[in-house]
Amino acid sequence: MWLAANSPLPELTIDDSRFMEKQQTLAIVPAAGIGARMGADIPKQYLMLGEQCILAYTLDSLLAHPLIDAVVVALHPNDVWFASLPQSRHPKICTVVGGKERADSVLAALNSLTPEVAKYAWVLVHDAARPCLHRQDIDKLLAARQRFPQGAILAMPVRDTMKRAGSHGEIAQTVCRENLWHALTPQMFPVGALAAKLAAALAAGVRVTDEASAMEWAGVKPGLVSGRADNIKVTHPDDLPLAQLFLQAQGLNKDTL
Repeated sequence: MWLAANSPLPELTIDDSRFMEKQQTLAIVPAAGIGARMGADIPKQYLMLGEQCILAYTLDSLLAHPLIDAVVVALHPNDVWFASLPQSRHPKICTVVGGKERADSVLAALNSLTPEVAKYAWVLVHDAARPCLHRQDIDKLLAARQRFPQGAILAMPVRDTMKRAGSHGEIAQTVCRENLWHALTPQMFPVGALAAKLAAALAAGVRVTDEASAMEWAGVKPGLVSGRADNIKVTHPDDLPLAQLFLQAQGLNKDTL
């Protein structure tokens, strides 16, 4: 089983003896945030993008992948929207109560898993507000487990000239973009290692901005896997039409995803 015996969540059963035979994989989607920067009346993950909401598209990309065995969604304790999504009834879906920050939600999901899963499985942590994830990027990340047994993240090399701002909004310096990458998600790590390093970082008061930052703080150097530029995070209102455009393009080219 995936979930600990004291977990109130639906249990997904698998053959534990196969953990070493096949690298079991789950995804965690931290979706407990309120998305204040969007200025909307509902959390941004529930804003509509055409036929369904942002979170629904995000979950579809993970649920459809044959190598992802379960998807754990961390929700706000007062969430009243998730249960209305068709994806909430998918047999791969489980839910946990998330925390105040992203790292708290991810750790809550990790702590809900059984010791067998924590020992052998891998986890992909993906932003709830990244609805344009392509299957080929998931494939590339999963394939990177052999090259990066310590874990890896999807990322994209910086293309533009980078400027560092001064305290009054003026340019302080031009930053060399060589070897600079934009961090994307999913971010992939062994379950046990991520749970331990994330818990230790939070206990030490470290500002954890993503899973990789917790691993880096602990001395681990995650690998970088080049991802697609259209794997955008919906953060501001202007991102909504762009995400919808990317999703429409995916729909026109389903055979190539």
